[in-house]
Amino acid sequence: MPTPVGRLSVLYDADCPLCVHLRHWLLRQRQLVPLDLVPAGSQEARRRFPELDHTATLREITVVGDRGQVYRETSAWIVCLWALADHRAKAHWLATPAGQPFARVTVLAAAKWREALKGPDHEAGPSGAGAYGAGHCEDGRCEAPGPPG
Repeated sequence: MPTPVGRLSVLYDADCPLCVHLRHWLLRQRQLVPLDLVPAGSQEARRRFPELDHTATLREITVVGDRGQVYRETSAWIVCLWALADHRAKAHWLATPAGQPFARVTVLAAAKWREALKGPDHEAGPSGAGAYGAGHCEDGRCEAPGPPG
């Protein structure tokens, strides 16, 4: 039986400190399914996935499977954990009726924290040109910004 997904692309907000932290955390984990971390709204994201609503991908985590599967919000977090060797069992539990409320609350808490960090007036541009300036993610590869000042 073929694997339902062989590779996942995680679209994350490169102007969000929490999102960048989680990107680095994902990259440090042992992956059972390879993860490509792509800045949401970047030229690379638009090239790879022209059919997606890229404005929406800046508001909510979106994961795209290599066979066209699209996961958003809570499902996206669960599939990211499923891709990791040390967290697959937890992902299976989070996908159950018993675990889904915990997954949902975690996603809502992360969204509130992200909103508080970015501020209500923060708007990212179509190439990730929000708080860190135009061109920060133009090539689709973003690094965490240095400390302010």
